[in-house]
Amino acid sequence: MRDAANVIRLLGRLALTGIVACVLAIVAMQFEGIVARNVALAHEIAASRADIADLRARNASARATIHRLGDARGAVPEIHERLRLVGPHEELIYVRPAPGDPAPDGDP
Repeated sequence: MRDAANVIRLLGRLALTGIVACVLAIVAMQFEGIVARNVALAHEIAASRADIADLRARNASARATIHRLGDARGAVPEIHERLRLVGPHEELIYVRPAPGDPAPDGDP
């Protein structure tokens, strides 16, 4: 009888140990999921902050360009520079009248 009680007690302890192990495994899996979610959100926040910093820099650059082009002293050189731009496989050719030829608009 004593042996049967010891066996039942041993089986009860093994069952309790198994239940505790299962509960701890479930808690560990949930904790791991929470940590993984937090890491992913931290990466998204860092990427968002980098995007915000980039957009603020682009905004400042655009505002500076708008301010510069709002004045003739800044717009005229920009226009001249853009008129000199040449695309790929293009050449810029300046045509000047030969000495003694009349100017295209009729002025001497």
